[in-house]
Amino acid sequence: MVRTTVIRKNRYLDSVFLMQVARRIAGQPGLRDASALMATEANRKVLASLGYGDGGRDADFATAGPNDLVLAIEGEAAAVAAIAADADAWLARGSGAASMAAREPRTIPEAVAGRPDCTLAVISVPGEHAAREARLALEAGLHVFLFSSNVSVEDELALKTEARRRGLLVMGPDCGTAYLGGAGIGFANAVRPGSIGIIGPSGTGMQEFACLVHRFGAGISHGIGTGSRDLSDAIGGISTMMGLDALEADPATRLIAVISKPPGEATTARLWERLRRCAKPVVLCLLGAEPGAIEAPGASPLAGAEGTIHVAATLDEAVCLALEELGLPGSAQLRPDGEALRRQAAFATGQLAPEQRHIRGLFAGGTLCYQSQAIFRRAGLAVCSNAPLSGMRQLPDPWVSLGDSFVDLGAGLFVEGRPHPMIDASLRRERLEQEGQDPSVAVLLLDFILGAMSSGDPVGGLLEAILGAQHAAIRKGGRLCVVASVCGTEDDPQGLQNQTRALEEAGVLVFPSHALAAAFCVEVMLQLRNRKEVH
Repeated sequence: MVRTTVIRKNRYLDSVFLMQVARRIAGQPGLRDASALMATEANRKVLASLGYGDGGRDADFATAGPNDLVLAIEGEAAAVAAIAADADAWLARGSGAASMAAREPRTIPEAVAGRPDCTLAVISVPGEHAAREARLALEAGLHVFLFSSNVSVEDELALKTEARRRGLLVMGPDCGTAYLGGAGIGFANAVRPGSIGIIGPSGTGMQEFACLVHRFGAGISHGIGTGSRDLSDAIGGISTMMGLDALEADPATRLIAVISKPPGEATTARLWERLRRCAKPVVLCLLGAEPGAIEAPGASPLAGAEGTIHVAATLDEAVCLALEELGLPGSAQLRPDGEALRRQAAFATGQLAPEQRHIRGLFAGGTLCYQSQAIFRRAGLAVCSNAPLSGMRQLPDPWVSLGDSFVDLGAGLFVEGRPHPMIDASLRRERLEQEGQDPSVAVLLLDFILGAMSSGDPVGGLLEAILGAQHAAIRKGGRLCVVASVCGTEDDPQGLQNQTRALEEAGVLVFPSHALAAAFCVEVMLQLRNRKEVH
């Protein structure tokens, strides 16, 4: 394998497009990885840590600046050389003619002039410029999908306050997923249209919920992402409340699901007040909420002034409650069979060496990392994490696991200056290889996210590392239990069956949902704890 970089001076392209470029290149025969980034100092440091730049001897790479674009490619020599030789074609928008990019509008006013029928602006520029572009979109009468992160709380509040005054919606900042009128935006899966609307700051949570709803025969009317801070007390749930108004008035929506981490204390009170006035049934899933802070899972639904409020502790429970409320069958397999999980866990545990006692979760989806912690906490088990919920321990060094650890590799620390792990598997692959060399690791818990903008082959990006970790455990006299879920549908370009089959052929235990995968891991860890106490 060889690595090379191609530098284009004074060439700016937005991050979403660059992610797509990297994904297309990485999917070519003979290539292992690709990154397309602006050559900021942070980005160059990340790429240098991955072996690019020839140890500082590549002068073009070393002197590249934040206004320059860098294309980093790893793979077989001939394949890398072919991409590098045709780099401009890969970086051109549209059909590949570089001249097409020059004819595209360069500003929001130009875009509106060319397409006056549009109602939504998708904004993906560096965070320091995002608020200005969002204001221009609002002034043009457009709703805003703000993919950009690193926007200040003050700017977010100002944007959402102005949008509300204009009767417009701001989804974001840091909004990764939406489903609007049958069209997926950002990280989104191919799901059928239907009667369930979704609101929430949890992008991967919305994807998992939508895919499970699709899998059991129902569909999504709209999915409104709000941005990760919307339900904080600093923002007050402005976009969430507007989303509730919109879905309540939407004739295609029969039920509304709100999926979120726990809101701020003051915003929680406002949210409950609004939900009790909702004329449609609501499923509320607050992942990681303190025990007792919401009604217990499975409790009788709460009667609002108009509709009904069902409370779920996991995404699976939320799907089951939504389908049952609508009178739709088929979600029974999402309810864990405790005895079956215990038997399956006993078989896996029996293959482990005595020193194997820890679990390591490596997540591309931050919501799934959070949900797994909540499931472990409910079982009385604690883990370390770089994104710990209440009752869990902060991982001292996010780059190094400690004991039982769940790591959100999509957190800002890991993605600053590089593609998200749902797009580029390189960072997660390196971390997986690192965990596979630790003789104390018994279980690896993984998630794979399909859909638009995600890697063309998420499983393929980690398969070699999974097999390597398994073989390393065997050489040490044990077995590595690799557990996974795949978030997606058969209509996604990657194909749910193809991805699942590739994992199963590699000896990975694949569960229908990530909550079930985490529940199985709980059983394994409880049995390992009992084994340790016996000895």
